[in-house]
Amino acid sequence: MKRIVLFGFLLTALISCKKDNAVITEPEFFVNEDAATFAETASFDVGETGAAEITAFDPITKKLFVVRNENEGLTNQVNQIEVIDFSNPSAMKSIGSITMRPFGGAVNGVVVYEGKLAAAIQSTDKQANGKVVVFKTSDYSKIAEVIVGALPDMVTFTPNGKYILSANEGEPNAAYTNDPSGTVSIISVADNYSVVTIDFSSMASQQADLKSKGFRIFGKDASFVKDVEPEYITISEDSKTAWVTLQENNAIAKINIESKSITNIFPLGFKDYSLAGNEIDPSDLDGGFKPAKWNVKSMYLPDAITLLEENGTPYLFTANEGDAREYDGFSEILRVKNKDIKLDATAFPDAVTLKLDANLGRLNVTTTLGDKDGDGDLDELYSLGSRSFSVWNGNTGGQVFDSKNELDKLCFTAGVYDDNRSDDKSVEPEGITIGKVGNKKVAFLGMERADAVAVYDLTVPSKPVFLQLLKCGDAPEGVLFIPAKDSPTKKSLLLVSSEGDGIIKVYTPKTI
Repeated sequence: MKRIVLFGFLLTALISCKKDNAVITEPEFFVNEDAATFAETASFDVGETGAAEITAFDPITKKLFVVRNENEGLTNQVNQIEVIDFSNPSAMKSIGSITMRPFGGAVNGVVVYEGKLAAAIQSTDKQANGKVVVFKTSDYSKIAEVIVGALPDMVTFTPNGKYILSANEGEPNAAYTNDPSGTVSIISVADNYSVVTIDFSSMASQQADLKSKGFRIFGKDASFVKDVEPEYITISEDSKTAWVTLQENNAIAKINIESKSITNIFPLGFKDYSLAGNEIDPSDLDGGFKPAKWNVKSMYLPDAITLLEENGTPYLFTANEGDAREYDGFSEILRVKNKDIKLDATAFPDAVTLKLDANLGRLNVTTTLGDKDGDGDLDELYSLGSRSFSVWNGNTGGQVFDSKNELDKLCFTAGVYDDNRSDDKSVEPEGITIGKVGNKKVAFLGMERADAVAVYDLTVPSKPVFLQLLKCGDAPEGVLFIPAKDSPTKKSLLLVSSEGDGIIKVYTPKTI
């Protein structure tokens, strides 16, 4: 009897028989971990500013691939993927690099799937078409080189590995005289990396209706197709659907991957800072963190997006960073106190007081919204970014949760709130990812201006519950979760890469 029990333990497999066929199923790898106990266990200095933006991990070779862009525009410019030996996270070491010089300019994103590393690389002329280049993780040899749209900003594989998608932002040049179309490229891995790049022309006829719900088309001489700027992508578990943040446009697009078509654009509407729970501190010159209700709305303008599917519903989690268009040829923002910002006397009877630095005077707002009656003054004020993360129904686009002003309060309590950013976008949520820690599904939210990551329990996806706040490097950009089954330590790992100081920090939870 003891031999049978021991054999069953060593086999670590579940065996079921159906008719004459025996099916052996490996059980899910499980480590009982406490998701509220992440602590820093290692760090690595990649290089200078801009040296650690995004990371991707290959569990086969145990290598970490790090986006490294430094000294842009200078003779000593660095555009490469740094390769780090991650077999022992406590003793990371650089073991090489992949230069982007043969392929274009800066590398903006990396992702790994089963021994393949895909990189999103912009052209040396940012308004020209960029590339997605696929390398072997073993020897960095090139597998494929694919032309995509202008300024590919993020790249990802579908969960089944059959497709690679890139979000091609299509930013204008500084003079705003060349504004390429924003596009999404869908690359078929099985079909010799053939590519279809789709723009948003199929949705142009809906422009008026979309704008009435908060969608933004507002650039200089803007057209629908050129004004759309895809930022970040998440994909359904069945690999059939993608959702793409259109950051500057304040929307999320839904894409059918198989038909390579855009099926919906979900405008995200606006957040009202005059409501209880949404209080903000709009000034960096008011003597500290002083949240209050203000007659101001905000645009969500999300950067990163990730997905959690629960009981057939796709829940989309967005980090609502905010991003203004600021170019030599066109800029949308001014401070409320600026003489060119005229406030409607009826909507703002206390305009003189509001324009004081300690009130709304320092707040950056857009000049492209708010003049409801077209008389040249603003009837409403719209700031950029909602200082929060949100959850949206991926089928309908409806908001099911917003963190309101919780991030500001958490960061202030922890002593990491930067009051110098109160007039702009506050803690500036930027990166977000989801992982399973023990039995809990958990969200990790990086905040660029607080230099911190908030951890949330997603047991109920529509009601995230705060667990802990982790301090990290300067300006966290990448938030990567490595599940215990893929981890070199066989424990869950959180990696936070920061573009401000080039530091990668590793966090591990306690086992129970």
